[in-house]
Amino acid sequence: MEWFIGLVGSTSIAGAAYTKRALSGSGFLAAVILGTVMYALGSAVWFGSLIAFFISSTLWSKWKKHAKENVESGYEKTGRRDAGQVLANGGLGLLLCAANSMWPHLLWWYAFLGVMAAVTADTWATEIGGLSRTPPRSIKTGHRVTPGTSGGVSALGLGASLAGGLFIGAVAWTLLLAVSGQTAPDAVAAPLRLIAWVGIAGLAGLIGSLADSWIGATWQLMYRCVECGREIEQARHCGKPALLIQGRAGWNNDAVNVAGSLVGGAFAVLLALALGLG
Repeated sequence: MEWFIGLVGSTSIAGAAYTKRALSGSGFLAAVILGTVMYALGSAVWFGSLIAFFISSTLWSKWKKHAKENVESGYEKTGRRDAGQVLANGGLGLLLCAANSMWPHLLWWYAFLGVMAAVTADTWATEIGGLSRTPPRSIKTGHRVTPGTSGGVSALGLGASLAGGLFIGAVAWTLLLAVSGQTAPDAVAAPLRLIAWVGIAGLAGLIGSLADSWIGATWQLMYRCVECGREIEQARHCGKPALLIQGRAGWNNDAVNVAGSLVGGAFAVLLALALGLG
């Protein structure tokens, strides 16, 4: 029954996203598989946290889209997520959910919470921070950089990042209360769980997002357009091959997202242990 519920729910949500051009064909298939398996192996709390990330990030990507077109034109991936993006943002969370189903432990949940907070925080920072009226600064040098530059951070983006992590923690706690018959992933009393989940998610999201920015500025493949001179994530721009200016082989945007979410998950686990919640 869990597999059926997961399939129906995932297909409905992914189908709506595909209709709105928020998912490509491969992204739709990956999202259905990911959501179905996560619901079957986890619970509504795990599944709902994933859906909260996806829906909120999709809405933010559509918000003031025309105002962000120039910034987003240099990104490797567009707002229409493909299978690579879906797996980069949710694949690690699915592995943690599967690990918990086979070897139940509280720390799997906190790692999952940190991972989902990190991918949400990073996406919110990108979508909302791209509207900042003040040019971002490089996380490595502190110098002003062109909006859309990998590793660029702004006050608006940092605020959005923290809000994204807090959002995931609050959603997880709300789902636990709202869904009848759900068992808590931990044994913390309800008021303390709210503080713990929201606080850990908020900090893990922020740290994961900053790690994503640092790795993006250090290892991600970056190019310079030979036509307009912009630094971009794409190997082609303005209809011509771009020049590679930095980065390591294999470190595209999806790889950077996975690494940032891994940092967020690890930080959440360490914080949970430090607070005696593991």
